[in-house]
Amino acid sequence: MTYANDDMTITSDPDEELRVLIQKVARRIRAERGGDGITDTQLGVLWQLESGGRTTPGVLAERERVSPPSMNRTINALEAGGFVRRDPSDQDARQVWVSLTPAGDELIAETRRLRTAWFHRQLASLEAEERAALEAVRPVLRKLADS
Repeated sequence: MTYANDDMTITSDPDEELRVLIQKVARRIRAERGGDGITDTQLGVLWQLESGGRTTPGVLAERERVSPPSMNRTINALEAGGFVRRDPSDQDARQVWVSLTPAGDELIAETRRLRTAWFHRQLASLEAEERAALEAVRPVLRKLADS
């Protein structure tokens, strides 16, 4: 049996098809977001700040696996949009702290609401057997996600 993957090539590898399907679901969930013109990278930074609190640009760059100059551009765009603010460190004049603004908090909340609503609609459209099958793979998906 052959499958079309996300690169539009054909593969007979069922593991590859499974990877592509999981990737497509994740991509579809990520498409549900608040804010116009916010990139995946910018949203990733906002999620980092929401979950971990204020931090430095260097730590954000490390967590997001991007270069410090790239992170600085991302923070500049988020700051221009009013989603984050920079505050000077009391300890070191060369260091700044980046934190969410109320607008950043609202964007995260709206994105979470949109993603949850989309996912609930998709789950509600499933047959009982399909929903049970998804529930059965929950531990496996958790294991993959935590690896």
